[in-house]
Amino acid sequence: MSEQELTSDVGDTRCGFVAIVGRPNVGKSTLLNHMLKQKISITSRKPQTTRHRILGISSDATTQCLFVDTPGLHAPTGKALNRVMNDTVHSVIKDVDVVLFVVERFAWNEADERVLEALQASAVPILLIINKIDLVKDKAQLLPHIAMLSEKREFAEIVPVSALGGHNLEPLEALIRNYLPQSPFLFPEDQVTDRSSRFLAAELIREKVTRQLGDELPYDVTVEIEKFEQQGPTLHIHGLILVDRRGQKRIIVGAEGDRLKQIGIAAREDMEVSFDCKVMLNLWVKVKSGWADDERALQSLGYSDR
Repeated sequence: MSEQELTSDVGDTRCGFVAIVGRPNVGKSTLLNHMLKQKISITSRKPQTTRHRILGISSDATTQCLFVDTPGLHAPTGKALNRVMNDTVHSVIKDVDVVLFVVERFAWNEADERVLEALQASAVPILLIINKIDLVKDKAQLLPHIAMLSEKREFAEIVPVSALGGHNLEPLEALIRNYLPQSPFLFPEDQVTDRSSRFLAAELIREKVTRQLGDELPYDVTVEIEKFEQQGPTLHIHGLILVDRRGQKRIIVGAEGDRLKQIGIAAREDMEVSFDCKVMLNLWVKVKSGWADDERALQSLGYSDR
């Protein structure tokens, strides 16, 4: 595709970056996936599932929204992985055209205040997104809560939505478009993310580990793809699940390897949908002590945008 095909006249098109920020587990990744109408960001009920900056690209005839999903901003713990995730959020906030600040129904706590504080210096439009309103039976109860939130700072818009149910997302998209600058498109209209298929494969495996094990494992689990190769109609993927301790390896493998097998089946099914081909997936589990607090290891595993 030529550069001329990628870019229309600047006066005719809008294009800009839209950060999706909020405390852990408020539905940021679910919101991104529904805005794109396909899954590129993994989700689970466990907080801090998202660890990377993930770009989702939504294009129509005149507008290209570049949504940036971010890790949940959380209290510093001293661990390198947590520092990297918080640095990612702060870096994204400084370099976007619009911010979607996602909160959850009637909840407002110290973690939300921490995000609000991070946004204080931002001069771009901030849209406050009140998520999970499908769980609110009496919508009139939202009015005093919205009034309270509107006193926190001057938001460009306050929009109640249900990311999971898709409620009020089309009006939200229309509002976002109004705040984007006039600009040529930065990506081809059929591109959905800047992340590689290899990266998405690793994230799908990590999602299945997180969903199946729930609270049985801490956050010290990551995935490295050792092989990603198309052989005829079949995509061959070798995934290495890295854990911090031997006990964690036993939990993931399970009795006679049953749990690892279930993780592999669920990940392969999602991969075949995402990559639109037959997938042969092989998984292994390896102990790599201290990886989450090793700056060099984090960079090699893709946790740094540098």
